[in-house]
Amino acid sequence: MNYQQTLDWLFAQLPMYQQQGASAYRKDLVNTILLANHLGNPELKIKTIHVAGTNGKGSTSSMIASVLQEAGYKVGLYTSPHLKDFRERIKINGIEISEDFVVDFVAKNKAFFEENNLSFFEMTVGLSFDYFVKQEIDVAIIEVGMGGRLDSTNIITPLVSVITNIGLDHTQFLGNTIEAIASEKAGIIKPNIPVIIGEYTNQTKEVFLTKAKDCKSEIYFASDLIKTDYPSDLLGDYQVHNKKTVIQTIEVLKSHFSVSEENLKNGLLNVVKNTGLLGRWQQIHSNPKVICDTAHNSHGLKIVLNQIEKEKFDNLFFVLGFVNDKDLDDVLPLFPKNANYFFSKPNILRGLDAVILQEKAAEFGLIGNVYNSVSEAYQEALRLSSQDDFIYIGGSTFVVAEIL
Repeated sequence: MNYQQTLDWLFAQLPMYQQQGASAYRKDLVNTILLANHLGNPELKIKTIHVAGTNGKGSTSSMIASVLQEAGYKVGLYTSPHLKDFRERIKINGIEISEDFVVDFVAKNKAFFEENNLSFFEMTVGLSFDYFVKQEIDVAIIEVGMGGRLDSTNIITPLVSVITNIGLDHTQFLGNTIEAIASEKAGIIKPNIPVIIGEYTNQTKEVFLTKAKDCKSEIYFASDLIKTDYPSDLLGDYQVHNKKTVIQTIEVLKSHFSVSEENLKNGLLNVVKNTGLLGRWQQIHSNPKVICDTAHNSHGLKIVLNQIEKEKFDNLFFVLGFVNDKDLDDVLPLFPKNANYFFSKPNILRGLDAVILQEKAAEFGLIGNVYNSVSEAYQEALRLSSQDDFIYIGGSTFVVAEIL
């Protein structure tokens, strides 16, 4: 198989959470452990940093990677989902894994994958660990796919565990309360391994303190940091919290790596250049100003919409799409009524029908038209707007992916 055929097999042959939802969710780590053993346990041969949380995982992981790159280390970065190309998920110093490595890895292990009915995510985690070992990296930042306790990445013993924040998302898998979700994400806390908590509430703090105490793990609450005056090329308001988390994490990591103040400053200033991170309050057009952002749940959207309120514009346009398991009653009330809406369906199996979105949005006073694609919706928003207007594209990672 060539690269495209390999990708087609990866995406279509086996269920994948990002495409199909619940059918791809594993309720244990048996298959991941089986695969790790088959590959010679590469996760035991690399130093890792584990990052979980409802929002900010990708930004935080990329910031940490950027800082360590500035310090001169060879840094692996595993994130999900991708926006444009599958290979975005697995990088070393900002350079994506080669097509040939992906093709060869799948070809070599395809019979094993099929025999054991491995999921897309399990295979991808195995691929990343195998690649990082063979490329002899100094350290890998590993982002949790969903949850923590039962996530395929949770077979590592990291140098430090990081939990960015807790919000209500993926409740059909992780639980219907903040405490339940916090407990799932606290599952990445390991015995005697320090843990950094980005943001907390009274509800979640007790969950984290209890788990850390049980594991005899030192715990740090990064949001209590006072020093936050480091600029970054990641411009969303929510990055203030992520920067605190990164600063505290780097401080703890100094017992393993040599990182100067200059490395920290330059790492935060050059995240996009060093890692290629996309879709975080990313401006893609001027006059009118067009921002796309991957915020997709109430916790993240509240911050983004508050930031939009600070912008200066004549008219406001939203190009929106969601996946079909999104709790619209939770997110749609957050959006302003005095705006122009362009509804579309993300081009994936789980994409929510745009007509359904339009009808539901109308219940909350959000009025707009339906378009055949995200691209068509965006082009129409551009056509109808003037240079002093503001266009926001989002609602789903997959909406942003189609524009970028």
